[in-house]
Amino acid sequence: MSNVPGTVPSPESRIHGCLLGGALGDSLGYAVEFDPIDEIRRRFGAAGLRDFSALDGGAHFSDDTQMTLYTVDGIVEALEWANSGVGADANACVWLAYLRWLDTQGVPVPESAPRPQSRWIDGQEVLRHRRAPGNACLSGLATGEMGTIFRPVNPDSKGCGTVMRSAPFGLVPHIPAESVYKLSADAASLTHGHPSARQSAGAFSLLIYFLVQGSGLAEAAQAVLARVLDDNEAAPELRERLGAAVRLAGEAGQTGAASVLSPEDLVRELGEGWVAEEALAVGLYAVLATAVPVHGDRAEGDGAPDPVEHFKAAIAVAINHSGDSDSTGSIAGNILGAYYGTDCLPADWLEALEAPEVIRGMAGQLVAVTSG
Repeated sequence: MSNVPGTVPSPESRIHGCLLGGALGDSLGYAVEFDPIDEIRRRFGAAGLRDFSALDGGAHFSDDTQMTLYTVDGIVEALEWANSGVGADANACVWLAYLRWLDTQGVPVPESAPRPQSRWIDGQEVLRHRRAPGNACLSGLATGEMGTIFRPVNPDSKGCGTVMRSAPFGLVPHIPAESVYKLSADAASLTHGHPSARQSAGAFSLLIYFLVQGSGLAEAAQAVLARVLDDNEAAPELRERLGAAVRLAGEAGQTGAASVLSPEDLVRELGEGWVAEEALAVGLYAVLATAVPVHGDRAEGDGAPDPVEHFKAAIAVAINHSGDSDSTGSIAGNILGAYYGTDCLPADWLEALEAPEVIRGMAGQLVAVTSG
């Protein structure tokens, strides 16, 4: 459905929008992931990288999109079993999917680990490229142990590898919000043991869930922030970063897009995004701070932002900084795709996207098992 005033995106549009939007943000950000902001400006001008047309060598998505699609596959397998009347451990299905991803990266799976059956996703050659995978994701899976909250692998790791892959949990309908949070946090524990790593992943999936259920951007962000602040066990750094993202975005929304933080101030206030809570904060801030209506004075106020222009503006903020640009871009793209559906995705960007048929294929599988 078209996302124009008075209409709501279909569940299918939100699923496709979330996965494609995340891949677009990931791909544009991956081109500058390891570059400081001065180098980004040197290469692309004062405004930084803002469009795929500036990438003469083409664009590739990173391990963020790879792992997101393997998260989808694990969820799809669990739901396939459920739809056939057989109960399955959802986290075990996701773990087996991640073990198959590990194999695509050329990392041996220990003899002690299960040998999962191959599925459609494993035959997609584009997913076998090694695109700077996170060390904790690789090492956590390479143990051959199914990490849990109570038996953690990488107990001190809180890298953003948990957050950047977790949007699909929020796309599953007909389950309670707290179940979404738990599924996502449990899956984060497969590779990262630090509380902020799993709590940030849970908060991100919950944000996607609220948007898919029909909440506005600011409303969903406030609901997730309240959930974190009410949790006595929430990591202090997650509380701080998420609260700062919402507060600073609110300040930007009061005076318009001109007051969006500079790349230097963004990193100073919210971090570089290499760890989970920082990546979530930067991606969320980029979305909220650029939600400036075409007409009217307030974000989500008298006028609505143009979805495509909002998407472009948010991704520009999310990737142009000295930090983990592909992960923060991916998170921002996931959020807006879940909110607007496919109508926010720039047509020319989609034409530049690597292997869109693979992303659409996985989105279609998720649609099929969650419909009806």
